[in-house]
Amino acid sequence: MKKYIVTGGAGFVGSTLADRLIEEGNEVIIIDNLHTGSKENVHPDAKFIESDVLDIDFNDEIFEDVDGIYHLGISSSSPMYKKDPSLVGKIINEHINVLEKAKSKKIPVVFASTSSVYSGQEPHHHEKMEVLVTDYYTEGRYGMERISELYANQHGVNVIGLRLFSVYGKKEKAKKTYANLISQFMWDLQDGKKPVVYGDGNQTRDFTYADDIVEAFVLAMKHLEGKNGFSDFINAGTGKSYTINEMIDILNKKLGTTIEKEHVIPNPIKCYVMHTLADTKKAKETIGFTAKHSLEDGIDELIKESKKQTQ
Repeated sequence: MKKYIVTGGAGFVGSTLADRLIEEGNEVIIIDNLHTGSKENVHPDAKFIESDVLDIDFNDEIFEDVDGIYHLGISSSSPMYKKDPSLVGKIINEHINVLEKAKSKKIPVVFASTSSVYSGQEPHHHEKMEVLVTDYYTEGRYGMERISELYANQHGVNVIGLRLFSVYGKKEKAKKTYANLISQFMWDLQDGKKPVVYGDGNQTRDFTYADDIVEAFVLAMKHLEGKNGFSDFINAGTGKSYTINEMIDILNKKLGTTIEKEHVIPNPIKCYVMHTLADTKKAKETIGFTAKHSLEDGIDELIKESKKQTQ
């Protein structure tokens, strides 16, 4: 049995990761401020601490003998940063708090970066692309990546940042308007509402199911075993993209609905990302990760879980 810390473990991705770790016989400590998470998502066998990551004293005895830190407790939506740009500094300082613990105890860290670092670049998006100045959200995650390299080079910390592509999955209700478009549009269709699409709907996304993202996190942590001062940034996506229109059509078909989309033209969002598509070569070669769920498979799972909740 191993012992892991999962920050953001009450969120939909973090709780899915925590569930898997516990089911595999590990001890898990969850740290979450419940901003976009829910106590309902927390596994009953997890140790839960309600707190900002920045406020945690990692020297507390409950954090002794930790085998790895999964850091997902990071404000996860661009509109949050537009509303409050100081979040950029907050998430970097929280990451430093995590890395300081990792430095002192030689603990490997895998954290959630974002495919938004490719904003302004044409797909396929690969890890050697230049990161352009586009928005506060991107700057925050890119800052975390750069700080990680610094801790690896200067202090021997082992760390991997996974650049996540449009993650969707179960247990996302607590995120509300910050949830992935798939979940938001599914809720709209189930309520008989027209899904509101910015632009013509031909923008594309590499939609990645949460269970696949969890697999990438687990594989990345395994990859860090035995390393010293290792730092890397790896795409976690499917390598296949769909238009927003296609995604809604699939939802309508799966739900048995025929609700038309409502288009807002022109797109009102400045610096809107038109296309995302992961180059998956490095993920396969470095950590052995390949996403297993097609969009249709993931939506099936999402609808199945949604029906359970309404029964």
